[in-house]
Amino acid sequence: MDLDLTHPAVSDLRKSSKRNLPRFAFEYLDSATGTELGKDRNRRALDSIGFMPAVLRGKLKAELAREFLGHEFSLPVGIAPVGMSGMIWPGAECKLAAAARERNIPYCMSTVTVALPEEVGPVADSMGWFQLYPPDSREIRRDILKRVKNSGFRKLVLTVDVPDDSRRERQRRSHIAIPPKLTLPMIASMILHPRWSLAMARAGVPKLHLVESYVPPSRRSSDTFRHAGKVLRGQPDWGYLAELRQEWEGDILVKGVLEPEDAIRLVEAGINGIWVSNHSARQFEAGPASIDQLPKIREAIGRDVPIAFDSGVSSGLDVLRALALGADFVFLGRAFHYAVSALGEKGIHHLLHILEMDMRTNMAQIGIQTFDGLADRLIMNI
Repeated sequence: MDLDLTHPAVSDLRKSSKRNLPRFAFEYLDSATGTELGKDRNRRALDSIGFMPAVLRGKLKAELAREFLGHEFSLPVGIAPVGMSGMIWPGAECKLAAAARERNIPYCMSTVTVALPEEVGPVADSMGWFQLYPPDSREIRRDILKRVKNSGFRKLVLTVDVPDDSRRERQRRSHIAIPPKLTLPMIASMILHPRWSLAMARAGVPKLHLVESYVPPSRRSSDTFRHAGKVLRGQPDWGYLAELRQEWEGDILVKGVLEPEDAIRLVEAGINGIWVSNHSARQFEAGPASIDQLPKIREAIGRDVPIAFDSGVSSGLDVLRALALGADFVFLGRAFHYAVSALGEKGIHHLLHILEMDMRTNMAQIGIQTFDGLADRLIMNI
């Protein structure tokens, strides 16, 4: 099967993912919150960014390697953290980590994935990053940091744009509840998707194993999930961030930044990188598109501070758009999970092929060989 013919774009991986996954799993991955205007806003904003094509530039060979936070990666692309990754596809965390190691790109593991950092860290090797949802308890936080470091993760990503739960109405309509409850529609959907169901039966019931390990035995019951949620109900402030900076020796990025003033203060607080993101509109519908805030943040903090970007990225052209507006590195979450749930391990590698070839062909049209030339060819609000 020639995947370039059957799955030439991320949208094709999404279609196959939707066919393979029970409805509740796909809706969890694909949905945003509210009426999803925020998700649409991300897409429209990206689509409004263009480049002036060039002619008669001769033979160009695109240089796609990118240095970021002290490491040269093969592409300016990484795998963003996605919660309950192992529920979307059994074993997804280790599959993604292995592909990241093989392809020399970062894999950022979420606090609320199914696998444990002790399982994933050795697979990811030096490509492993860890995304932290902030526990309120200092003791739990310090123990998680110790486990993460001992598992081989060297970069920490603190997510700060989840001060409370999000309703995510599409998820609720597909019968995803907290704590999880198995309903007849969910059972019917699992029966209709035997590949997912058989793989899940082999992997075991998906649980938040890392977080649940901090639930006292006396509270482990059918309501363990709710108690696990309370472990992560931290609402960090600047003092929390200062403590975390003291406790973690390596690089820290702060994810969920949209205001230039916040970015300036984070740099002053000793944070190593800013991650511009609106959580792909999964938490808040009424905020700005992340790509619209990116150049404002770059202008505020200057060229020397590393910036990562995500939210709505679905092509190599989107990667170029973000790089042109000030990002140093671009992360995708949904796309990699469409890929692994559509085609397994080969889907991850095929997605990277799609992104790489899309960047190469578009750079040829723009008439540039390196990413440094992108900004000069920008057309805004096309």
